[in-house]
Amino acid sequence: MIRLRPAFWPTLVSLPILVLSLGLGLWQMERRAWKGEILDRIATNQAAAPMTLDQLLAGDPLRHEYGRVRVAGTFEHGHEFFLAARSLKNKVGLQVIVPLKTDDGRVILFDRGWVPDRAAATQAITRTTGRVEVTGLVRRSQIRARFAPENVPEKNVWFQADVPLMRKLAGAPPDPKLDTFFLEADATPNPGGVPVGGQTRLEIPNDHLQYAITWFLIALALSGVYLAYHWENGRLEINGRGKAK
Repeated sequence: MIRLRPAFWPTLVSLPILVLSLGLGLWQMERRAWKGEILDRIATNQAAAPMTLDQLLAGDPLRHEYGRVRVAGTFEHGHEFFLAARSLKNKVGLQVIVPLKTDDGRVILFDRGWVPDRAAATQAITRTTGRVEVTGLVRRSQIRARFAPENVPEKNVWFQADVPLMRKLAGAPPDPKLDTFFLEADATPNPGGVPVGGQTRLEIPNDHLQYAITWFLIALALSGVYLAYHWENGRLEINGRGKAK
């Protein structure tokens, strides 16, 4: 009878790889569920009719993330914020966020879209003056990812839209709801062609199931190789004993 007696070095090498593969597979399944929730939220909120700012603020604004909001007011040009390293059709530029003072005096941040450089964002034709009525998607205030560059507020260089800090720098008082989100312009063309709105990606791939299957198959293949190795060694050991007799 062949008994599995784990060899030291094969076990030492295989066990961490097996644990890592299974862990990554389970993590990808969690990511799949997380991504599915985002896609469901996008589909639900995109299907809803545009709401007013009052309707958005009646509850938790982030429940309506990716939903459309109509708002009227005046852009406070001269307080633009620039999100760096944003691309459009393989051309690197910026996205310009402008404080918008609503008709009732509230200040929200409005991402007007992509521009090739700061000069394009501040030229007269780009700075829409007077009262405007615009529609934007609800986006949550962004936090810095682990390996992402840090914002440099003193140089007006931003890699994440830090809404509370941006509103503070724009002179707006803190607000527990207005500090949680900004609005991102839809694809309605602007005079002069810039900024270019509609920069939110709404079709997000969810490939995490394939990744999970790959990691689980690696774990399964490793287990098969490990067992086959010990099975063969067990057979050789029994055959060796039989010949010795």
